Amino acid sequence: MVPVDLKTSSILAIISLIQLRARTITTTRWQGAAHQLLSDLERRISEIPLERFRNFCIVAHVDHGKSTLSDRLLELTGTIAPGGNKQILDKLDVERERGITVKAQTCSMIYKHRGEDYLLHLVDTPGHVDFRAEVSRSYASCGGALLLVDASQGVQAQTVANFYLAFAQGLRLVPIINKIDLPSADSPRALEQMKETFELDPSKAVLVSAKTGLNVEAILPAVIDQVPAPVGNHLKPLKLLLVDSWYSNYKGVILLVRVFDGQVKAGDHITSFATGLRYVVGEVGIMYPDQTQQRLLRAGQVGYIYFNPGMKRSQEAKVGDTYTTVGAEKLVEPLAGFEEPKAMVFVAAFPVDQSDYAHLEDSINQIILNDRSVTLQKESSEALGAGWRLGFLGSLHCSVFEDRLRQEHGASIIITPPTVPFKVIWKDSKEETITNPAEFPDGGTAHTGIVELQEPYVLATIALPQEYLGKVIELCEGNRGEQKELHFFTATQVLLKYDLPMAHLVDDFFGKLKSLTKGYASLDYEESAWRKSNIIKLQLLVNKEPVDAVARVVHYSQAERVGRQWVTKFKQHVDRQMFEVVIQAAAGRRIVARETIKPFRKDVLSKLHASDISRRRKLLEKQKEGRKKLRAVGNISVGQEAFQAFLAK
Repeated sequence: MVPVDLKTSSILAIISLIQLRARTITTTRWQGAAHQLLSDLERRISEIPLERFRNFCIVAHVDHGKSTLSDRLLELTGTIAPGGNKQILDKLDVERERGITVKAQTCSMIYKHRGEDYLLHLVDTPGHVDFRAEVSRSYASCGGALLLVDASQGVQAQTVANFYLAFAQGLRLVPIINKIDLPSADSPRALEQMKETFELDPSKAVLVSAKTGLNVEAILPAVIDQVPAPVGNHLKPLKLLLVDSWYSNYKGVILLVRVFDGQVKAGDHITSFATGLRYVVGEVGIMYPDQTQQRLLRAGQVGYIYFNPGMKRSQEAKVGDTYTTVGAEKLVEPLAGFEEPKAMVFVAAFPVDQSDYAHLEDSINQIILNDRSVTLQKESSEALGAGWRLGFLGSLHCSVFEDRLRQEHGASIIITPPTVPFKVIWKDSKEETITNPAEFPDGGTAHTGIVELQEPYVLATIALPQEYLGKVIELCEGNRGEQKELHFFTATQVLLKYDLPMAHLVDDFFGKLKSLTKGYASLDYEESAWRKSNIIKLQLLVNKEPVDAVARVVHYSQAERVGRQWVTKFKQHVDRQMFEVVIQAAAGRRIVARETIKPFRKDVLSKLHASDISRRRKLLEKQKEGRKKLRAVGNISVGQEAFQAFLAK
């Protein structure tokens, strides 16, 4: 007779074997279905000749509906399921929250037109000027662009900037008027503006509503008819351009590439022209809309590549680099590449609690892996402890980075107000660019070794309604601007160009402009030149000791106003001490503002009632002497909370 325990264990073993077998069969069937789907997609792509490829991007001013239009096009081609307001290509939380595109995103689509399949590659680009480097990189992988204009807003500043950028790259432009369903839409005016400003034929424009899907089906035939097919030959040696890269914890650095000649597949050995390093391709594929593995990428296609073993350092992936097959280096001419964007806005960042330093450093490094336009160097402050000096392309770029730190990594961080670089020319003709205001020479050095001080200027383009022209000119003149151009591109719309100091632009110039024009003005800018300027370092002194984290370089005409604001605001956040606290603002060697916090004082006369006046005076003099002695040996204690409150916006 078999024991009960043995019977039970045998039955359990048989059941577990049956379950394992069932799971294996299910997994095999699922993998087979996925493989079949992949094969169908690959088969359709392999049958499409280069002449039926179209690479295009969508460019527009901020909030004109690029991402929504991208969703409708993906739905129209069956790449994603229809319905909903997905913003599928806006993948960052901060993008969805703010309703703006920060990172250019790509997707391939297959579209049947006149009975034939076309392979379309779409790039959704950012609209804001701070992310122009993303836009210019996107243009390199495209042959045309949809120039999108909001029917209710009309042509705005960044529409103009993006047009000239695309025109300079030789892209074929397809005009699109969006949001025609709005009650405030004025399509004839928008078409007239496009004709007058860009000399685009209004008869070729497509009028759509991306939100409702109205007439969106007319866009892709227009793209096929107007945008040229990419040029390339899949039989030539491999030549591919690195357009973008991002970091994966599992695969290492993933590259987004545009194949100009030849073809690339898993197992190929390729080399970089910029670094000379060699890699073995681990996987190739297309964005459809997520990473979808393919057997190979051929000339004209845009797709992703990662290596096996993976590329671990994102610094090796130099955007604009050319790659080719090992051994074909002499047969291939490297492509021109891109100019790396320069950081123009700098902030200092410190952890609220110094015990969080290591966590915050990891968080910053993780974000920088996917945004290499941020510059980073370590810094320390006596008031705020150890931290970093971060460089950004603009003030929105800085704000987005800060939001990502807080949202994605839960960081508690103190950010100083944004500053810009300044140039010092010394007597020995040496030029020095200073990004940290604390290192800017004070008044003493300025009289001895400096020939000239310079600050960066930008050419700002402002598009606005005519009725706000006077207020905007007043704002620009008040910020030391120089008018360069003023012209009416319609009866009611004005295009204004000003040379402005970059330091004023990052000091919430855009916010002031929006409030003056009730949100109707739009701003775009580009670097202009370095100019000689009468600038000086403004410091906050607490009992004659400078607070390094609060230093700022300002124009001489601003020093007194900013100094008074500083001492008044800082006084509100400093507690009374046992002795007098003197808060001063110093411009060079000159004190421009002062506030005094009175000390706590014991009432030494409380025990005297009807005493003589000389007795009272004697006790008060004794107290005053004690105060002097205390001030000589004592040291003020200003809590970190005071600096946090002072630096808070």
